[in-house]
Amino acid sequence: MKSNRLPNLVRWLLILGITFLALQHFLMRQPLNVPISVIEQSIASGSVERLRFHPESLYVEAFIKPSDKNSKGGTLVQARAVSPQHLDEIRRRAEAKGIMYGTANPPNPFWASMFSMVLYISIFCGIWYFIAMRQGGKSGGRGMFNFGDSPAKRFQPGLRPKKTFADVAGCDEAKEELKEIVDFLQNPGDFMRLGSRIPKGVLLVGDPGTGKTLLAQAVAGEASVSFLSANGSEFVEMFVGVGASRIRSLFEEAKKIAPCIVFIDEIDAIGKKRGVAVGGGHDEREHALNQLLGELDGFVGNNKIVVIAATNRVDVLDEALIRPGRFDRQVYVPVPDVAGRKAILEVHVKNVKLAPAVDLEIVAKDTAGMVGADLQNVVNEATLFATRKKKSAVEQSDFSEAVDKVTMGAERKSMRLSEKEKKLTAYHEAGHALVALLTKDANPLHKITIIPRGQALGYTKQLPPDNHCTTKEELFARVKVAVGGRAAEELVFNTVTTGAYSDFLNATFVLRRMVYEFGMSENAGLVVHKEKTDFFGHPSGVDASQKTKELLEKEVNDKLNEIYKQVKKLLEEHRVKLDLLAALLLEKETVTADEVRKTLSLPAIQ
Repeated sequence: MKSNRLPNLVRWLLILGITFLALQHFLMRQPLNVPISVIEQSIASGSVERLRFHPESLYVEAFIKPSDKNSKGGTLVQARAVSPQHLDEIRRRAEAKGIMYGTANPPNPFWASMFSMVLYISIFCGIWYFIAMRQGGKSGGRGMFNFGDSPAKRFQPGLRPKKTFADVAGCDEAKEELKEIVDFLQNPGDFMRLGSRIPKGVLLVGDPGTGKTLLAQAVAGEASVSFLSANGSEFVEMFVGVGASRIRSLFEEAKKIAPCIVFIDEIDAIGKKRGVAVGGGHDEREHALNQLLGELDGFVGNNKIVVIAATNRVDVLDEALIRPGRFDRQVYVPVPDVAGRKAILEVHVKNVKLAPAVDLEIVAKDTAGMVGADLQNVVNEATLFATRKKKSAVEQSDFSEAVDKVTMGAERKSMRLSEKEKKLTAYHEAGHALVALLTKDANPLHKITIIPRGQALGYTKQLPPDNHCTTKEELFARVKVAVGGRAAEELVFNTVTTGAYSDFLNATFVLRRMVYEFGMSENAGLVVHKEKTDFFGHPSGVDASQKTKELLEKEVNDKLNEIYKQVKKLLEEHRVKLDLLAALLLEKETVTADEVRKTLSLPAIQ
């Protein structure tokens, strides 16, 4: 590419210069040539607004007023006088009529005009170069004339810390599938012997933070091959053809350094389904996608190049991209369960000094739903808590505080609640907790606090089990716990607050999914009415008739009101326990499930 920079520079300068001159020509207002008698008659009639004389060329320019007084603008005309004396005569007539006039400056020498033009072009090119360099910086450091270069970052084996499968935890099945890729890169002959065809592309599918990028790096590290990494958005620019050029450049580079792994993160940025988009910007993305499809088709079976891509939106990918022969193997990277979370934590605490009493299994149970990136953040926050307190090692309490911070945000120690607000919050959280304790299928209670964190004045934490399916009774239990806070407010204070907004949002969400999607509707039967999404993934309405929507919404509303009445009645029956729990919260601010059970004389969970 370096040898082409000078011709490219000359080409761009020529284009910019011609563009500048064309703009200057068309944007400057050109006068209309007329006979000199027209200007003389216009002066006599008073329809000339101003004049400009050119003594050297004997030309006179006149700006003629519009015929309609209400209209804007006018006409610029020019004519040539017969002689200098004739030009002076026209000037005297203009003075007599009180018309403004001026004399044009003598023309600049040729070199001065050229200098001015070169200066303008240089300024224009400078602005263009500045914008292009900024754009290049955003695209991985490529300069103005290298838009088409590969955006991939290249990592050579031995030149950076090596990632292996030992650094990846919580996704054993995904690792097993990818070990075949490693075996192919190390011993391709074993596969060719029996006529096997290794997948050209492997698509890693999973939620954000589950370790898809780390898995791809581990494959490269295990196989000891080069690693080219790029993001899907880096292949799409405002210039047509740039994306396709970058993909060609990427695969040309891969062929030169084979064996290697090409990793494209967030491939949905260029791999979305073709033919649907708003505006014309999708053409460039489609060009890039077509080029990628062509490159994948052009692979030879023994070229030792494996393409790995990652996405968390496999549903929006073009079908041609994931058909056999291209990205023909999909590897699902799941959200880790308790055992997986513990294994991930063990990886992240290798270089952390832990107190002997730290039990990572407790931390794993406390972090249900978290992925690898979240757990890494928890470990880092725990070390920061221990450092601030000048501890010699990270303790269990530091992990507990770290989980709370990652889940709910930092404590708002500067926030001062009035006694009324504090009491309201205590009863609100006590309502959630008591309903969780008294409802058979509710998730186990873990902790309650009325210390403000993030946007919440308090929160009740439960520990959901790592179930792969949820029963109807468990879903109803979630709704009951969610509305318990509002029910306690109304029962004790005979009023309600805005604090239950998110609770009812969650309750409505669960009930809607039960009625619309899970076939748990008592009126609509087993038909699934899933919410449709547009091309961008935004909700665009439910796939049902208006009458059906009204029926479903009525069922959601009726069921929510029914559950609310049940919960309020439950709290009325256990009002003494509600008062005891609220008093405990006002006293200690943060209490564990064991403390709650002891205070309420409830049996401990075995």
